[in-house]
Amino acid sequence: MLDSFVSIFSALWHQDFAALQNPESIVMIYFCVTFVIWLESAFLPAAPLPCDSIVILAGTLGAMGIIDFKLIVFLLIMAAAIGSWLAYLQGRWLDHLPKVKRWVDMVPPHRMETVDKLLIRHGIVALFTARFIPVVRPLLPLVMGFRIKNQAHFFRFAWLSATAWILLLTGLGYLLTLLPENIARVTTMILMVAPFITLGIAIISLLSSWFIKRIKNNNIA
Repeated sequence: MLDSFVSIFSALWHQDFAALQNPESIVMIYFCVTFVIWLESAFLPAAPLPCDSIVILAGTLGAMGIIDFKLIVFLLIMAAAIGSWLAYLQGRWLDHLPKVKRWVDMVPPHRMETVDKLLIRHGIVALFTARFIPVVRPLLPLVMGFRIKNQAHFFRFAWLSATAWILLLTGLGYLLTLLPENIARVTTMILMVAPFITLGIAIISLLSSWFIKRIKNNNIA
């Protein structure tokens, strides 16, 4: 099972449509795409996963008839919404989850500032904006967990924001099939690489913040 999962994830990454068109791979495609979106939405360490790109590619696969477009949209909305709710619960239980607290402490300061600004300006409606910002996407529900106590209100907006995010990106993936093949492939590859550029920036920011704090502590000592 693990080998099949890795094989499909690799095929998605390399846009190996020949491998993805194998009828025996269809169920694993549904599972792989849905699981990755759920994982990234629910757990902060999974934030670097290229989920925006995977959702777009899922729309492309649906347009090509490799998978059922309506079914994958439904599964991805479920995965994104339930993942956000799980991230919210982690925030509610933050005092009892020291490991999750360490994840939050490792977030670069500028990302936390983004979360705070979104919450101050837009409150729970900020979920819509956060869906389109890597790292902030799983971080905002977690922060809301220890700042906003109305679960029903949060859950409603989590479903609405997940629906908007998935419909927009799968629709974009669907439209990519209307472009010439070479342009569509290059565009998709750029979208796949973009999250890793964001990850690199986040790691540099984290290391810089840690290094500056260490220098300040040494100077105080």
